[in-house]
Amino acid sequence: MMGRFNLSQRLTLLFILLLLICASVACAVQLYSTTQYGNATVQRLSGGLAQQIVQREAILDAQGGVDRTALKPLFDRLMTFNPSVELYVISPNGDVLADAAPPGHVKRQKIDLKPLQTFLSGGAMPVYGDDPRSENQKVFSVTPLRQDGALRGYLYIILQGEEFNALAEMAWHDALWRTALWSLLLVAMFSLLAGLLVWFWVTRPVNQLTRDVAGLDQDSISTIKQLAAEPLEPASRDEVVLLRNSFIELARKITSQWDRLADSDRQRREFIANISHDLRTPLTSLLGYLETLSLKSATLTAQEHQQYLATALRQGQKVRHLSQQLFELARLEHGGIRPQRERFAMAELISDVAQKFELAARTREVNLHIDVPGPLPLVNADVSMIERVVTNLLDNAIRHTPAGGEIRLAVWQENERIQVEVRDSGAGVDDALRDELFQRPSALNTQASRENRGGLGLLIVKRMLELHGGGIRLMESVSGARFRFFVPL
Repeated sequence: MMGRFNLSQRLTLLFILLLLICASVACAVQLYSTTQYGNATVQRLSGGLAQQIVQREAILDAQGGVDRTALKPLFDRLMTFNPSVELYVISPNGDVLADAAPPGHVKRQKIDLKPLQTFLSGGAMPVYGDDPRSENQKVFSVTPLRQDGALRGYLYIILQGEEFNALAEMAWHDALWRTALWSLLLVAMFSLLAGLLVWFWVTRPVNQLTRDVAGLDQDSISTIKQLAAEPLEPASRDEVVLLRNSFIELARKITSQWDRLADSDRQRREFIANISHDLRTPLTSLLGYLETLSLKSATLTAQEHQQYLATALRQGQKVRHLSQQLFELARLEHGGIRPQRERFAMAELISDVAQKFELAARTREVNLHIDVPGPLPLVNADVSMIERVVTNLLDNAIRHTPAGGEIRLAVWQENERIQVEVRDSGAGVDDALRDELFQRPSALNTQASRENRGGLGLLIVKRMLELHGGGIRLMESVSGARFRFFVPL
């Protein structure tokens, strides 16, 4: 049922319901307090009536008894002067001994004496006692009837008799209707005011927020970016403001993630284009030389035949090397490779890798130096991965260092890390390539050739070090390239 109404309508109905409840409770409290106040006033004003009658009129006969026949004219006369009262003579046990009620009007012949004792002892008014003519309780006046010091009974006067109740009930109904009518008018006025305040203070910002996110189904990312561009409201306890700020922060996070995904997709497409280009070049060369050998094998000299075969073999090795790098990078990025950790000495690993490159260094006339300051703690890492890292860096250094140049490998401890630096005296790395050096190479980057970009080797190195909690960076250098990586102990 409530689902058919919007937030504004539900809040307005809730306020109207609350106002109706409050008006009803206020009317009930007002009527109750008015009744209590009126009864207390009547009882205080007429509380001594019974005592005054006893002082002026003889209620008991000479023997201390009660003569109903003699008392009835007295009671009728007193009730004529004050039609609102009803007089009774009550025995010490609470039995009704005499009254002036018409036949059949007395509903009970015995009343509770506790309220009478409370009244006589000065209890807080109003004090209600049993009404012999009904099942209700009413305010009263009472005084004991004594003869020769002995309690013979009570003169019990109901201060609001049947005639008084009939008139009061008519007046009460008139007052009730007037009170109800005014209450309804006030409720209508306050409901209108409450509805306007609810719309202005609550539903207006909620409706505005709803309009801000309403376009998600039609153009999600556009709407989210527009919402993310909205400024945050100042810190507040207003739940609507907090909800709006939460939506804006969520939109900003989604926008940031969307931008990263878009950038990642762009890099992936560029990476595929780049790899396609890198594979196509050696494959084209390989196929060209193989076709030449196939078509002109009979006319080629032995030297030309050997030269073509060597070139084709070299291009095939490039394709194999690139495909191996692609496979290895895919396994690293998708969790296919996990480090098999063991403790080993980094300085010994550096020395072993350097020995493998001694022949290549001498061939290129490059001087290779290793700098280990002293005993170092063992490293807990994957030996094959760290060896691959050092191999890639040293291979790049040898390929980019001219004849007569120098390559230095340094190992030292810094805090809880082992630092390794590979430094060469080559041409170095262009400033334009520094930011993208450890990212996927892009075919759209025309600032450098594949050889200068370094291939996938540096990206593989970075991924392997990240699996160990380490990292690598290109350090500032006056000449040549200077790579430094670390591995936690």
